[in-house]
Amino acid sequence: MKTFKSGFVSIIGRTNVGKSTLLNRLVGEKIAIISDKPQTTRNQIMGIKTLPYAQIVFLDTPGIHKPRHELNRRMVKIALRALQNIDLILLMIAADKAFGTGDQFVLNLLKDVKTTVFLLINKIDLIKKKKILPLIDQYRQQHDFAEIIPLSALLGDNMELLEEKIIQYLPVGPKYFPEDHITDQPERTLVAEIIREKIINLTLQELPYSTAVIIESFKEDVEKKLLNIRATIYVDKPSQKGIIIGKSGSMLKEVGTLARLEMEKILSTKVYLELWVKVKRKWRENNRILRLIGLAE
Repeated sequence: MKTFKSGFVSIIGRTNVGKSTLLNRLVGEKIAIISDKPQTTRNQIMGIKTLPYAQIVFLDTPGIHKPRHELNRRMVKIALRALQNIDLILLMIAADKAFGTGDQFVLNLLKDVKTTVFLLINKIDLIKKKKILPLIDQYRQQHDFAEIIPLSALLGDNMELLEEKIIQYLPVGPKYFPEDHITDQPERTLVAEIIREKIINLTLQELPYSTAVIIESFKEDVEKKLLNIRATIYVDKPSQKGIIIGKSGSMLKEVGTLARLEMEKILSTKVYLELWVKVKRKWRENNRILRLIGLAE
């Protein structure tokens, strides 16, 4: 009989290297929002993969970056906390990005860490194969990585190898969560993140990272088999409110439609979604709003 293994695995790295795409790929379901813009992930997201002889609990963390607001400071704090009391660390880099001060900062954080660390070189589909070896050599000189795995989280390249290697390094342990659990994210949090993802992707470069989504009401109508959700989108400036609402409300309508369709797919129920947009200057410094979006001190 095979020994059951389990453990907690942190996915860390700079912003926009593909950590959330990797988490969704490993778990097999979309539990983290995805965008090609940096600083999309704000909270620690847990993804659970249960196999016949192992259970891997992945922790997707906000990208490590230089904080400019209280919001960002708390995000980085969450990422750094994920280096503690963990069984394995996956340091993820993007193969198509040049080595910079941000990469060096992350590597410096690992110098005093006793935990086993893998280096994952993501987005190998975007570069020529001959460029991978010099990249491996560059990072190997910086840290003693237990494994170095080039991969593509988007296309799924080398996912089986990564999974095998992770299990190899995990300790013998119990099943921490029931087999059907894939995340610890409450439904309200998932819903808020879906709305924020649609805003980020639809507004493209027009809107900086200055939106927060608060779920004001989340009520199930059992008779109508309908979930009634009311959410408020907070922005810093009146001009940003105008961007989200759009001409004659067109942008807000599109955000609502796309978010509702995805919610219905994930939650397996009809959804009535009501969205409001409010201006709250300097909300990224506002303790109440930061607490409501899950970034309490």
